[in-house]
Amino acid sequence: MGHGASDRGDRDLVDATRLEAHRAELTGYCYRMLGSGFEAEDAVQETFVRAWRTYDPGRGPLRPWLFHLATNVCLDMLRGPQRRARAMDLGPAAVPGADLGPPLPPERWIHPIPDARIVPEDAAVARETVRLAFVAALHHLPPRQRAVLILRDVLAWSAAETATLLSTTVTSVNSMLQRARAKLPAAGAADAEVDEALLSRYVAAFESHDVTGLVSLLHEDATMSMPPFTWWLRGREHIRAVLLASDAPCTGARLLPTRANGSPAFGQYVEGRAFGLLVLDVADGRVAGTTTFLDPGLFPFFDLPMSLGHALRTRR
Repeated sequence: MGHGASDRGDRDLVDATRLEAHRAELTGYCYRMLGSGFEAEDAVQETFVRAWRTYDPGRGPLRPWLFHLATNVCLDMLRGPQRRARAMDLGPAAVPGADLGPPLPPERWIHPIPDARIVPEDAAVARETVRLAFVAALHHLPPRQRAVLILRDVLAWSAAETATLLSTTVTSVNSMLQRARAKLPAAGAADAEVDEALLSRYVAAFESHDVTGLVSLLHEDATMSMPPFTWWLRGREHIRAVLLASDAPCTGARLLPTRANGSPAFGQYVEGRAFGLLVLDVADGRVAGTTTFLDPGLFPFFDLPMSLGHALRTRR
């Protein structure tokens, strides 16, 4: 027993290591397909389970087989009729004073994902193709077109490789890619590198509820949204009006930095407790959009504490 079990354990250890080597890129792929970091991780785990059961070196290299399995898992998970979206995709901008309206269920929203879970070989490419706006744009496409566009244009798979993965023809892949490119909405540009001084000024203004200072850092047509509510704003002056009329409900808030979707992000704490995850879109040296996910359940996913210690709550 001892020798045979040892051999089997060594083989399993090698196989597990080989699978783990692909976790980050598979998570990034599944996230683009599904629009939820939690669902992407579930999809990768299911992919690994299926790989344990089905992979045979005679099929060819492990990586294409993993992507084949991951695509099937994602397509199975995307059989529902509704797509995930951002507030800006669901209706027109609100006017200051408008009611937030009822919240929508979690499955209707594009959710954020920590950069640390999708670290790719080419970080610059990954940042552009996991931004919230780009992922939301992908979700305008039918699932198979979405898969083709991600594989061809994001991950640089050839038409032949993509056809094999999807069990179809090169002609079909090229046709789906052409249709997907035509349908894909523009996602807007973002700064490749964000000025840390800009972020410092943003945090200082936010934490002191300095509306004038905060608004001065925004683009004139900046957006602000707060999932799970469909309410959202466009325009610096509308944002200013709402912030001034809000009677500083988040006075004393603190921001703890993190990274989400290739963008700067912050855990927002109110009275020392987890409140929401704030993701910034930065373009041309200014804040082009803010999305605050009002879900403290995201904090452990981003390795953020659920509450702040006394020293941090009282820092100057």
